Amino acid sequence: MAEVGLLPFARIALQVARAVLLRYRNRLSKRQFTQPQLLAILCLMRYEDWTFREAEVRLSEHRKLRQVLGLVSVPDFTTLYRFLQRLDDQTIDRAVGETVRRLRGSLRQRRKRARVAADLDQQFVLSQLVRRGPWNDCANLPAVVETASQQTRIGVVLADAEFDSERNHTYIRQRLGAQSVIATKRGKKTWRVHGVRAEMRRAFPQQLYRRRALIETLFSSVKRKLSSRAPGRSLRTQMRQALLLGLSFNLYRLKHRRLFLRMSTEPDGF
Repeated sequence: MAEVGLLPFARIALQVARAVLLRYRNRLSKRQFTQPQLLAILCLMRYEDWTFREAEVRLSEHRKLRQVLGLVSVPDFTTLYRFLQRLDDQTIDRAVGETVRRLRGSLRQRRKRARVAADLDQQFVLSQLVRRGPWNDCANLPAVVETASQQTRIGVVLADAEFDSERNHTYIRQRLGAQSVIATKRGKKTWRVHGVRAEMRRAFPQQLYRRRALIETLFSSVKRKLSSRAPGRSLRTQMRQALLLGLSFNLYRLKHRRLFLRMSTEPDGF
């Protein structure tokens, strides 16, 4: 079980879900459960690594958890599964953006350094993209960084050699006005490179690039605190589960931050 309790996590998950989703899908909805309630439950499933059936059982056993979520009754596993199938990437992206906005509001330090989709200083996800591997992600860097830049100002983009291309350097420096530090691909000394790639090969900022290792810390945190699985029989379900895992980690970080700030402002007792 994760460190932060179920009730605080469920509370913040519901708040974020309400900020990005309408209560009901349309006027013909049964109105037994709201969309924010179902999204919050899906995040709880990723937080605790529950299956759909386990989520139904846990909710039926936990009265206070149902109260926090505002549930009059417990949705069965098929209801949760169908909602997951309807959930789109854009909704999850908006939810991730909402967690980033709330995290930034609770932080005093405003300067950011991001590696593609994560804030390395504060260790939370800025944007994410999922697809079936193996895949060459080099061409996807602009899209992921663009989404991240909508959440916060980016000053430096650190990326490994997989993303080494002059187009990526140009996009980061001209479109975002940020510094790009991308490791150069291994190759023969006779290979000719130009522009920023030649600059990277000639005088690579190794000291700054060492911060890229912090992304591995974030990946490790996700696996240790939550899960390393993306369950599901279909590729579509697995992809949604992977995206929800990133969202759930941000919710974990947000609630952990709020608990820390509240504890730090309370007077000491004797």
